Amino acid sequence: MMRKTISRDQLAKHLEQTLDINRFRDYCPNGLQVEGRSEIGKIVTGVTASLALLEAAADAGADAVIVHHGYFWKGEDARVIGPKHRRLKLLLSHELNMFAYHLPLDMHPEFGNNVQLAQRLGLSPDGRFGDDSLGWLGVAQDVSLKTAGDLARHVGTRLNREPLLIGDPEQPLGRIGWCTGAAHGMLGNAIAAGATLFLSGEISEPTVHLARETGVAYMACGHHATERYGVQSLGEHLASRFDIEHEFIDVDNPV
Repeated sequence: MMRKTISRDQLAKHLEQTLDINRFRDYCPNGLQVEGRSEIGKIVTGVTASLALLEAAADAGADAVIVHHGYFWKGEDARVIGPKHRRLKLLLSHELNMFAYHLPLDMHPEFGNNVQLAQRLGLSPDGRFGDDSLGWLGVAQDVSLKTAGDLARHVGTRLNREPLLIGDPEQPLGRIGWCTGAAHGMLGNAIAAGATLFLSGEISEPTVHLARETGVAYMACGHHATERYGVQSLGEHLASRFDIEHEFIDVDNPV
């Protein structure tokens, strides 16, 4: 029996409309970044379009790869040499389509990284903050999570990665702000929005001092660890909507 397929152009149009990509001023092009075969029957999703992910996708018989972190970032070296050459050569030689969605995938209310992380951690969102309302604000659903230390242990269990907590583990858990990935620079916005704890993926040296001096706890949970879920959810949606195959491939990344 022949497997069901969707045309590359139909898939691109659906993703463009679903993720509303044209409303974002982003650091990279969102949508189809590398063109492959015209019919797509299997999609592989992953966080970053690394060579390891592309090799695994090709081995899995994928026709398209959808990622959160793609290529052609503002300010990057435009030359096709080294790792970029190897990645593009693999995509082109296997006729693999490569789609990437950065901010649109962070912010989507159903498939986005922030809402999907909230679901994994049991956080109830009730507000937004920051530029373009990228940050989310809410409370923990589980009433047994009473302190920052309780939440850190809960996060470690749910994400299978121990977070770095800056602040008093015994600090009462109040309003929680979160934004996946490299959003440590939004700690000040979270404080202004009334958060008593802010969690994101990464941390920088100034973040520690701001957290200590304001008494607002900061939790670094891993860039990769916090952004595994949006692209998975998007892939599951596409598989259900178009009756095509989907496989999420998690290339481990400790950062």
